[in-house]
Amino acid sequence: MLEPERHTLGSQNKQPTLNFSQIGETISMLALTVAQIETSMKEGDQSVNQLTDSFTDLASHSQEIIEEAQKLDVNIPHEAEIRQNMLQAAEGLSGKIQQAVIAFQFYDRLSQRLDHASHSLEKIGHLIADSGERYQEEAWRSVQEDIKSSYTMEAERIMFEHIMRGHSVAEALEIYHHQFKKEAEENFDTDDDVELF
Repeated sequence: MLEPERHTLGSQNKQPTLNFSQIGETISMLALTVAQIETSMKEGDQSVNQLTDSFTDLASHSQEIIEEAQKLDVNIPHEAEIRQNMLQAAEGLSGKIQQAVIAFQFYDRLSQRLDHASHSLEKIGHLIADSGERYQEEAWRSVQEDIKSSYTMEAERIMFEHIMRGHSVAEALEIYHHQFKKEAEENFDTDDDVELF
């Protein structure tokens, strides 16, 4: 099956018809869901880009505070106290910036998952719209393999496998959350410095 262009999924019935079509209605609802996901992602990206710029500026200003504080003479009691206060404030600011960067990393994962979901819904919609492919098991297997191969996180692949094996959404989510928590502990439980993009 030829790969359809992104964002081309739409209603198959351009003209009103007297016959109700579950397939046409399904495709329309899939197209609507894809459009909602894509709109949400675009709005979220704009906000996160603004926040990223702000935190980059904050990191730069924090470094400037540290540099200015280090110019103060530690041998003069009044300056030593100011220096210490400035360095503590800059250190606190730096810690908050690192927490924000970690939150941005989680947002990036969220965006990836939403993009995968949107792309998957589109693939399924195009398959359903193709009357020659919609009832072909091989076509469905191919779409499922495409979807599975697009996942970048092990937790997503595990959830996919459980759903495909017939487990409920609740069971798959429980396994996903367990796997995601395990990955998060492995990836974020370090003393390494976090760098801003």
